[in-house]
Amino acid sequence: MKEMMKAALFYQSGEPLEITEVKVPVPGTGEALVKIKSCGICGSDIHIAYEGITPTGFTPIILGHEPSGIVAAAGPDMKDFQPGDRVAVSSCVTCGSCENCLTGRESICINRKMLGIHLNGGLAEYMTTPARNLVKLPENISFEQGAIITDAVATPFHAIVKRGKIQAGETVAVFGCGGLGIHAVQIAKICGASQIIAVDVNETALNRAKNVGATDTVLAHGNNPAAAIKELTKGYGVELAVECVGHQDTIAAGVESLKSGGRLVIVGLGAQEIKTLPPTLFVRNEYTILGSYAWDRADLVSIMKLAEKQTLDLSGSITKRFNLDSSNEALKELHDKTDDPIRIVINQD
Repeated sequence: MKEMMKAALFYQSGEPLEITEVKVPVPGTGEALVKIKSCGICGSDIHIAYEGITPTGFTPIILGHEPSGIVAAAGPDMKDFQPGDRVAVSSCVTCGSCENCLTGRESICINRKMLGIHLNGGLAEYMTTPARNLVKLPENISFEQGAIITDAVATPFHAIVKRGKIQAGETVAVFGCGGLGIHAVQIAKICGASQIIAVDVNETALNRAKNVGATDTVLAHGNNPAAAIKELTKGYGVELAVECVGHQDTIAAGVESLKSGGRLVIVGLGAQEIKTLPPTLFVRNEYTILGSYAWDRADLVSIMKLAEKQTLDLSGSITKRFNLDSSNEALKELHDKTDDPIRIVINQD
């Protein structure tokens, strides 16, 4: 094992990552050293690197919270995995002992830390992780797909299945059809939604949503999406709306698009306050607003099974590929939304 490795270090918002040599980390008790093969980047990385609205645990820090690769070495007492195993890495590091963890709510562990945000992540040749955060990657799932499953797919899966508790036959609206929303459409279809309405300001995104299962599309730019959704559902509205943008206006539109008794699950992260209907309307219609953050490891296991059996098709989810040396170019393309990306990945040999 070599002593030094290449990594992309974040120092300060608005400044480029520094591609440099650092020491290869040593796995501790119960940890694995993973040789990174692919790492996705997403809006959370933009919140850190460009916008400064998400603080990191320390600086300099290695970003990247969607990694996959091969187990390179085992720390003391590491169980269930062996060097050479293909794995995806769940970036949500939990304590396993707080009340939330013990009741199956890992994603809101009170001691939660995220790889690539609070701990060093996957924009490097190697990373360490607790072995319990590894999920075996079936042979027919590529490292690229395994990487994006850990967030771009797991986040909407958790929102729709765990938090939204979708039922077969329900009507669903998805606000924002980028990296999260496009997979939300696919998951809603797999779960048996009778009608899936995709909402976006971009026609290209809407066309992609239609291709993966949306029954209807609404171009939000210059239009009232809630009114359009009500019209498409014969005046009722949808039973489940999923907001993947994190903007005040789309959250409000999500509530207004609901059928009486409907649920809105908010996935998108943003700095604006939530403002919606007055209590007289909200209460009388028995609306529900739910937050949904990250995923549980059980979600990743379920998604891997769906992808392995090709029930979930992720073949079109990777828009562009870069190498580690080009990490800053990749982040800029994501920030600028060049070619309307679904997911951009950083690959390594």
